[in-house]
Amino acid sequence: MDAGPVLWVLSQELEPESVRRGRAKPMSGVMKRMGMIFRAKANKALDRAEDPRETLDYSYQKQLELLQKVRRGVADVATSRKRLELQLNQLQSQSTKLEDQGRKALALGREDLAREALSRRAALQQQVTDLETQHATLQGEEEKLTLAAQRLQAKVDAFRTKKETIKATYTAAQAQTRIGEAFSGISEEMGDVGLAIQRAEDKTAQLQARAGAIDELLASGALDDQSGMQKDDIQAELDRLSGGTDVELELQRMKAELAGGSGDAQQAIEGGTSRQQSQQQPQDTPRFDKQ
Repeated sequence: MDAGPVLWVLSQELEPESVRRGRAKPMSGVMKRMGMIFRAKANKALDRAEDPRETLDYSYQKQLELLQKVRRGVADVATSRKRLELQLNQLQSQSTKLEDQGRKALALGREDLAREALSRRAALQQQVTDLETQHATLQGEEEKLTLAAQRLQAKVDAFRTKKETIKATYTAAQAQTRIGEAFSGISEEMGDVGLAIQRAEDKTAQLQARAGAIDELLASGALDDQSGMQKDDIQAELDRLSGGTDVELELQRMKAELAGGSGDAQQAIEGGTSRQQSQQQPQDTPRFDKQ
C-alpha cells in the first residue's frame, strides 16, 4: 500500500485551522477582485448595448401582461361568484319545496313526514348560509380586483404616455448629437473622412515639395537630365539675357504708348534694340587668333 496519500491526509488533518485560513485568504481576495472586474466589464458592455427605448417598451409590455393577469383574476372571481349564485338559487328552490311538503304532510296528518321535511330544510338552510358567506367574500374580492384593475389601467396609460414622451425626447437628442458630431467632425464617420482628407493633403504637399526640389536640382545642374533635354550653363545664361532684353523692350514700348509719341518712340525702341544687339554681338561672337 502506498503511504503517500495517507501521509497527505494526516498532514491536512494535523495542520492548524489558522494556517489553512491564512492560505485561503489571498486566493479568496483574488477571486473577489476577478469577480468585481468581470462585473464592471459586463456592466459597461451592457450599458453600451442598452437602448432606453427598448427598455421602456419592454417595461410597458410587462405592465400590459400584469394588467391582463389582473383582468383574468377578476373574470375568474366573477365566474366563481356566479356559480355560487346558481347554487344558492337551487338550494333556495329546494328549501321552498321542502317547506311546501311539510305543510302538506301536516295537512294530511303526517307529522312525521312534516318533521323530516323541516329537518332537511334546516340542513339546506345551513348550506345556504355558508354559500351566502362565500358569495359575500367573493363579491368583496371581485370589487377589490376590479378597483385594482382600474388603477393599474390608469397607471399603464400614464406610463405609456410618459414612455412615448421619453422615447421622442431621446430620439431627438440622439439625432441632435449626431448632427453636432457631424458638424464638429468628432463622429466616427466624419473622423474617418477627415483623416482621409488629411492624408491626401499631406501626400499632395509631399509630392509637390519633391517635384519642386527635383526641378531646382535639375536647373542648377546638381542632377543630370537622362532625357537629353537639359541645357548647358552657357545656353541657360543666353536664355536669361534674351529674356531680360525682351522685358526691357516691352517696358519701353509701353512707356512710349503712354507718352503719346508712338512713331518717335518706336524708332527709339528700334534704335535701342540695334544698339543692344551691337553691344552683345562682340561678346557672343567667338574670337579666333591668327597664327
